[in-house]
Amino acid sequence: MDPISPLEQTLHAARALVLADLVAGRVADADVVSLVEQSITQRRWWVEQWPEGAQFVAGLVAQDVQDALLERYGRWPLCPVCGTGEPHALDVEPELGPDPHWVCTEAGVKVAAVGSLGEALGGPASS
Repeated sequence: MDPISPLEQTLHAARALVLADLVAGRVADADVVSLVEQSITQRRWWVEQWPEGAQFVAGLVAQDVQDALLERYGRWPLCPVCGTGEPHALDVEPELGPDPHWVCTEAGVKVAAVGSLGEALGGPASS
Protein backbone atom coordinates (compact mmCIF):
# COMPACT_ATOMS: atom_id res chain seq x y z
CA MET A 1 0.00 0.00 0.00
CA ASP A 2 1.39 3.39 -0.96
CA PRO A 3 1.81 5.94 1.80
CA ILE A 4 -0.47 8.96 1.66
CA SER A 5 1.29 11.85 -0.03
CA PRO A 6 1.96 15.05 1.92
CA LEU A 7 -0.50 16.83 -0.41
CA GLU A 8 -3.29 14.38 0.42
CA GLN A 9 -2.43 14.57 4.15
CA THR A 10 -2.76 18.37 3.95
CA LEU A 11 -6.10 18.14 2.12
CA HIS A 12 -7.45 15.52 4.55
CA ALA A 13 -6.44 17.70 7.51
CA ALA A 14 -8.10 20.78 6.00
CA ARG A 15 -11.28 18.78 5.32
CA ALA A 16 -11.36 17.50 8.90
CA LEU A 17 -10.86 20.97 10.42
CA VAL A 18 -13.60 22.61 8.37
CA LEU A 19 -15.99 19.71 8.90
CA ALA A 20 -15.40 19.96 12.66
CA ASP A 21 -16.43 23.63 12.54
CA LEU A 22 -19.49 22.84 10.43
CA VAL A 23 -20.53 20.12 12.88
CA ALA A 24 -19.99 22.52 15.80
CA GLY A 25 -22.27 25.02 14.09
CA ARG A 26 -24.81 22.29 13.34
CA VAL A 27 -24.74 23.00 9.61
CA ALA A 28 -22.98 19.86 8.34
CA ASP A 29 -25.83 18.70 6.09
CA ALA A 30 -24.98 16.62 3.03
CA ASP A 31 -25.24 19.57 0.66
CA VAL A 32 -22.93 21.63 2.88
CA VAL A 33 -20.42 18.79 3.09
CA SER A 34 -20.44 18.71 -0.72
CA LEU A 35 -19.30 22.35 -0.63
CA VAL A 36 -16.28 21.22 1.38
CA GLU A 37 -15.54 18.53 -1.19
CA GLN A 38 -15.78 21.05 -4.04
CA SER A 39 -13.31 23.31 -2.26
CA ILE A 40 -10.93 20.41 -1.59
CA THR A 41 -10.98 19.53 -5.30
CA GLN A 42 -10.18 23.12 -6.27
CA ARG A 43 -7.49 23.50 -3.63
CA ARG A 44 -5.85 20.22 -4.69
CA TRP A 45 -5.19 21.77 -8.08
CA TRP A 46 -4.07 25.03 -6.45
CA VAL A 47 -1.50 23.28 -4.21
CA GLU A 48 -0.26 21.16 -7.10
CA GLN A 49 0.53 24.45 -8.87
CA TRP A 50 2.03 26.10 -5.77
CA PRO A 51 3.29 23.45 -3.29
CA GLU A 52 4.59 26.12 -0.90
CA GLY A 53 0.96 27.11 -0.33
CA ALA A 54 0.10 23.83 1.39
CA GLN A 55 0.25 25.46 4.83
CA PHE A 56 -2.53 27.84 3.77
CA VAL A 57 -5.05 25.21 2.64
CA ALA A 58 -7.11 24.92 5.84
CA GLY A 59 -7.80 28.64 5.96
CA LEU A 60 -8.57 28.78 2.26
CA VAL A 61 -11.01 25.86 2.45
CA ALA A 62 -12.72 27.52 5.44
CA GLN A 63 -13.06 30.74 3.42
CA ASP A 64 -14.31 28.86 0.34
CA VAL A 65 -17.01 27.13 2.36
CA GLN A 66 -17.94 30.35 4.16
CA ASP A 67 -18.32 32.14 0.81
CA ALA A 68 -20.39 29.31 -0.68
CA LEU A 69 -22.65 29.23 2.39
CA LEU A 70 -23.15 33.00 2.21
CA GLU A 71 -24.38 32.69 -1.38
CA ARG A 72 -26.77 29.83 -0.58
CA TYR A 73 -27.82 30.11 3.07
CA GLY A 74 -26.48 33.18 4.81
CA ARG A 75 -23.65 34.14 7.13
CA TRP A 76 -21.60 31.43 8.81
CA PRO A 77 -20.22 31.09 11.39
CA LEU A 78 -22.06 33.70 13.40
CA CYS A 79 -20.03 35.52 16.01
CA PRO A 80 -20.50 34.07 19.51
CA VAL A 81 -18.65 37.00 21.13
CA CYS A 82 -20.82 40.01 20.37
CA GLY A 83 -24.10 39.85 22.24
CA THR A 84 -25.55 43.06 20.84
CA GLY A 85 -26.01 44.63 17.45
CA GLU A 86 -26.55 42.95 14.12
CA PRO A 87 -25.53 39.29 13.88
CA HIS A 88 -22.33 39.03 11.90
CA ALA A 89 -20.04 36.29 10.69
CA LEU A 90 -16.53 35.59 11.86
CA ASP A 91 -13.68 36.00 9.40
CA VAL A 92 -10.67 33.78 8.76
CA GLU A 93 -7.34 35.41 9.48
CA PRO A 94 -4.82 35.49 8.11
CA GLU A 95 -6.50 35.42 4.71
CA LEU A 96 -3.45 33.72 3.26
CA GLY A 97 -1.23 32.39 5.99
CA PRO A 98 -0.52 29.50 8.32
CA ASP A 99 -2.40 28.84 11.57
CA PRO A 100 -5.79 30.24 10.48
CA HIS A 101 -8.22 31.46 13.13
CA TRP A 102 -11.83 32.58 13.20
CA VAL A 103 -11.83 36.18 14.36
CA CYS A 104 -14.44 38.79 15.17
CA THR A 105 -13.24 41.86 13.35
CA GLU A 106 -15.83 44.02 15.14
CA ALA A 107 -14.52 43.15 18.61
CA GLY A 108 -10.97 42.60 17.38
CA VAL A 109 -10.59 39.19 19.02
CA LYS A 110 -9.52 35.70 17.98
CA VAL A 111 -12.43 33.39 18.67
CA ALA A 112 -10.98 29.97 17.79
CA ALA A 113 -8.53 28.22 15.52
CA VAL A 114 -10.08 26.81 12.36
CA GLY A 115 -11.23 23.36 13.45
CA SER A 116 -11.84 24.40 17.09
CA LEU A 117 -15.01 26.43 16.71
CA GLY A 118 -16.93 23.97 18.89
CA GLU A 119 -15.00 25.11 21.93
CA ALA A 120 -15.90 28.76 21.26
CA LEU A 121 -19.57 27.90 20.71
CA GLY A 122 -19.76 26.12 24.04
CA GLY A 123 -19.78 22.64 22.59
CA PRO A 124 -17.54 19.74 23.53
CA ALA A 125 -13.88 20.17 22.76
CA SER A 126 -12.67 18.49 19.60
CA SER A 127 -10.96 15.21 20.22
